[in-house]
Amino acid sequence: MIIKGLQKLTLLDFPGHVACTIFTSGCNYRCPFCHNASLALSRDEGADYSEEEILDFLKKRTGILDGVAITGGEPLIWPDIIDLLRKIKEIGFMVKLDTNGTFPERLREIIDEGLVDYVAIDIKNSPEKYAQTVGKDDALLDKLRESVNILMNGSIDYEFRTTVVDELHTAEDIKKIGEFIKGAKRWFLQNFVDSGDLISSGMHAAPEEKMREYLEISRVYVPTAELRGI
Repeated sequence: MIIKGLQKLTLLDFPGHVACTIFTSGCNYRCPFCHNASLALSRDEGADYSEEEILDFLKKRTGILDGVAITGGEPLIWPDIIDLLRKIKEIGFMVKLDTNGTFPERLREIIDEGLVDYVAIDIKNSPEKYAQTVGKDDALLDKLRESVNILMNGSIDYEFRTTVVDELHTAEDIKKIGEFIKGAKRWFLQNFVDSGDLISSGMHAAPEEKMREYLEISRVYVPTAELRGI
């Protein structure tokens, strides 16, 4: 596994906890609005942090941090993520995992082994527009559905989230996403932010009035839905 970044303190990435964030490289999607394009595209490049460096850092933060957020890229492309999570849990930290939901077998193994406390899955768009939104002809929707079902029918804490891009999302798309995850525990609509590290250009945030319209639509299907970052 290639670890490309470490944010030593975050109050945002792991809801309700003081945490650090580990960034892995590589992703099986190519979302044009991806705000970590250099991570998504750099699977074969060398690591910036060794596993030993990460674990040594965590051992020194026991009693200071509550948890570790694992993000990317897509962390579950790496089979050895499971071994890293075991070592993090052995130190005594809670774990939050960010994923695109296309590795349900690995997700199930991690949950069954008790290696994660909170999972966030990105729901990119309506099923009909998924391939366009993720930049791949094979959007792996069957894999995503399986991961969604694992969370909605399980006991692990979770959230779904959708990054709204004005060029890619409409009110009808939000409705169809809502139908897809109807009854979910949490769903956040978060507006696109141009990080300056995108895969494609020409992406823009939706106006606030649209976001509030989309929130009303989302609450038909997930009453607890919220806007994030608005």
